[in-house]
Amino acid sequence: MRKIVIVGGVAGGASAAARLRRLNETDHITLVERGPHVSFANCGLPYYIGDEITDREKLLIQTPELMEARMNIHVMTETEALKIDRDQQQLLVKAGQEEQVLDYDILILSTGAKPIEIPVKGKEKNHVFTLRNIPDMDHIKNYINEHHVKTAAVVGGGFIGLEMVENLRALGIEVSLLELGNQVMPGLDFDMAVQLHEHLIQQGVDLRLQQSLVHIDEDTVTTSTEETIQADMVIMAVGVLPESTLAEAAGLELGVKKAVRTNDVFQTSDSSIYAIGDVSEVTHKISEVETHIPLAWIANRQGRLLADHLNGKTIEPLQPIGTAIAKVFDLTVANTGLNEKQLKQLGKPYHVIHVSGQSHATYYPGATPMTIKVIFSPEGQIYGAQIVGRQGVDKRIDLIASAMTFNQKVTDLQKIEIAYAPPYSSAKDPVNMAGYIAENVLNDDMQMIQYDEVASAAQLIDVREPIEYDMGTIGEAQNIPLGSLRERLNKLDRTQPVTVFCQVGQRGYNAARILKNHGFDVINLDGGYKLYKQMNVKQPVEKKVNKEVKKEIPTVKTDRRFIEASGMQCPGPILKVKENIDDMQEGEQLEIHVTDFGFCTDIDAWAKATGNTVISNQTEGGKVKAVVQKGNSLPINVMNDSAGHQLVETKNGATMVVFSGDLDKALASFIIATGAASYGKEVTMFFTFWGLNVIKQPGVKVTKQGLDRAFGKMMPKHAGKLPISKMNMAGAGARMIRHVMNKKKVDSLETMIEKAQSMGVKMVACTMSMDIMAITKEELIDGVEYGGVATYLGDTEKANLNLFI
Repeated sequence: MRKIVIVGGVAGGASAAARLRRLNETDHITLVERGPHVSFANCGLPYYIGDEITDREKLLIQTPELMEARMNIHVMTETEALKIDRDQQQLLVKAGQEEQVLDYDILILSTGAKPIEIPVKGKEKNHVFTLRNIPDMDHIKNYINEHHVKTAAVVGGGFIGLEMVENLRALGIEVSLLELGNQVMPGLDFDMAVQLHEHLIQQGVDLRLQQSLVHIDEDTVTTSTEETIQADMVIMAVGVLPESTLAEAAGLELGVKKAVRTNDVFQTSDSSIYAIGDVSEVTHKISEVETHIPLAWIANRQGRLLADHLNGKTIEPLQPIGTAIAKVFDLTVANTGLNEKQLKQLGKPYHVIHVSGQSHATYYPGATPMTIKVIFSPEGQIYGAQIVGRQGVDKRIDLIASAMTFNQKVTDLQKIEIAYAPPYSSAKDPVNMAGYIAENVLNDDMQMIQYDEVASAAQLIDVREPIEYDMGTIGEAQNIPLGSLRERLNKLDRTQPVTVFCQVGQRGYNAARILKNHGFDVINLDGGYKLYKQMNVKQPVEKKVNKEVKKEIPTVKTDRRFIEASGMQCPGPILKVKENIDDMQEGEQLEIHVTDFGFCTDIDAWAKATGNTVISNQTEGGKVKAVVQKGNSLPINVMNDSAGHQLVETKNGATMVVFSGDLDKALASFIIATGAASYGKEVTMFFTFWGLNVIKQPGVKVTKQGLDRAFGKMMPKHAGKLPISKMNMAGAGARMIRHVMNKKKVDSLETMIEKAQSMGVKMVACTMSMDIMAITKEELIDGVEYGGVATYLGDTEKANLNLFI
């Protein structure tokens, strides 16, 4: 019987332990874990914090009790490994105040990784957190709930940082993201990361690139640019390093970033000790260089392979390529292999192509765009790939990663037979297209130029439509639309190379083929104007937030036209807008929904160039939803009569009587109130009778007598206890609607009340009703004013909207 001791009970350690037991019933297996949990889903921790995962128990994949009962594995949780005695083959551990010595024949180190610590003043404060395990998660979750966190600073733009940004925003928290580098997600190249930068800003994130944290105070942080940011809490997510302290103290050989160096069977410099998971060094399949890749798949795979080896099975050396994926709000970002930065460091020559495709057939509803970047050698070896999109990103990165794993060439991507039906793919999948384009490059059928080389082009031709050209182009490019190129060949100088471009590359390729067949020396711009524009827009250092509520914003009309342009590729949506605007009267409005997030900036540029007005422009539910008004709109308080005289509306307030104490009606009241405030209206909410329960302060106890006491017992204690007007079912209905709101990421009533106050909504409690209902000032929330009907009627005189709810 062998004594096998495993230090670390999460991905690698738990996998090794389970596989060891399945292969051998006689080994005595001991699993030592410093924390209280084993085999938990650490990749799911941010999503529990953001309420995307609501059942905490689902994060516990395996419990210590189940492992012992089902697998006969001795599990020691909350036990720290202190020291390895290699000569005696003993491990000193400590549980509580008691130390114990464990003998081993085989010792497996799977101690994982630890957060990188940076020298920041104030990092020891109790509102500063890192996220590594379930206790960390619980501390963050509890702090948010107990301290009603409204602002947060996240330091680090990697996987954990971005996932925390998204989940904190899902809770309604204002988030500042500080990243020392010039981009988020370091596994990407800059030209792919810029799409994430745009999307983060669209989602309301205060993105601060090339800024670091230098000081943490109680509710603010100071950056390297000497700016102060509001932060009720701070999440440190700078990155991770191998947790190799135990191995280093034992004198084991270490490698990159102090990761434990191992051979092909995960054996360390001590033949009785093995290392797997995030603590270990690996050899990258593509670069053939030792590196550190802290990913869950690698750790789990190593655990299984090590167990096989220890039971006499022959295993192939594991050489990972580093395939990773992350959700960033409505986008998905993935990468595999090496990026351009790494290849330049290695001194390897390479080609780059960018493919703009769709998640499925564009004529089937819901298609969304994606950008695929493939990097390959002059001989066709795939070095790496990066994808940014919304849907179908996982499928495409897995296809390319599989091709790399099995040593296929980039041209083999065109040969992959991909399951096709309109809801799932297109007849020429974006991965197939990458293979076609790469073949053209390798066979010299098409010369490509990159965005940072195009400035030196002798002849630059924009083959897009005039409407696209008017929205912006490259330098002094000449506009010759693809459809008229053959008729205008005589406008080009045959003695000079011609560089062509379109929006994303496809029309540019077709134009290049025409020109090449007519004897021109032609080059196509890789990635098209879209990539060029992204790379030549000044990147954010910070997001300036305008605190002033804009006045005189034009209204969105109920009788506006509507276009569903989801799945359409550029310039389709813009052309649809133009066709409709041309057919509309001055002042009429058009709403359009588009799944290409680039449309968010395109529509602003088009409206500015054509003299029209964007009324609203936002991303919601994975779409850009914009409302455009024909012509330059007049302010909301200005109208023209038939004689051409200007009529000025002097009333711009909104008032409402909140009589009901029902949850659903209170929600409607605050949705309308905050909406009116966002349009610059001065809003007054007059709470009377049952409506006073909406603005009660939780946790306040007031001594009352007689009928006053009876009234108090029968009424809801605060907004969180309000019933709904229909199907309340003794409060079950109210709880159900709150659950649905939370699931759908709709602000709670309490949050809406706070937002209304922050927007300057005036809340008045009717003093007469307070007397009748026996409600005192001490029971109401801070910031409420007190008055009678005269106060309310005075505000209605300044209002052009008055409601009774």
